[in-house]
Amino acid sequence: MAVTKARKQEQVEKLSKDLKNVSNAVVATYSKMTVAQDYELRKALRGAGAKYQVVKNTLAERAAKGTKIEEGLKNLSGVTSIAYTTGDPVAMAKALTKYAKDTPEFTFKVGVVEGRVITIKEIEALASMPSKDELMSKLLFLINAPAQRLVTVLNAVGRNLAVVVDQGVQQKKFKEEAGAGA
Repeated sequence: MAVTKARKQEQVEKLSKDLKNVSNAVVATYSKMTVAQDYELRKALRGAGAKYQVVKNTLAERAAKGTKIEEGLKNLSGVTSIAYTTGDPVAMAKALTKYAKDTPEFTFKVGVVEGRVITIKEIEALASMPSKDELMSKLLFLINAPAQRLVTVLNAVGRNLAVVVDQGVQQKKFKEEAGAGA
């Protein structure tokens, strides 16, 4: 069934609107994927905060004009799909890399991170990085650790003094003066 020129224009406008604020994308290809496999991929990407779309090469190139991912969508050939996000590119790369390992029919063509075109190896390296949330928690731990140690040291002085005084009292090292209590 042929797609009319008006329908193609509508698809370009919709994709262009989606890609306008996107700075992270992965362009991939697939062969002989089942509907169930495609559904699993879309589900995994939704969980990572990304969108996934199968596109015609020329329509994708037209839709990407003037966007940060324009360079990644030039001169495409074969079957093409795009996964894109405005959020964390690491989460998207992890979901795609895991899926690509499980499904040999799905392979990467190129990626774009913050407007810079990256290779397939760089996509895999991106997937091995800790996520944004993991990095934030590690940073907060590192910021919190010195303060925690300072509080521990300050508490230790009082605790140690209390232990010494208690041991002195138990061993009757302190002499009681007559009339001190009266």
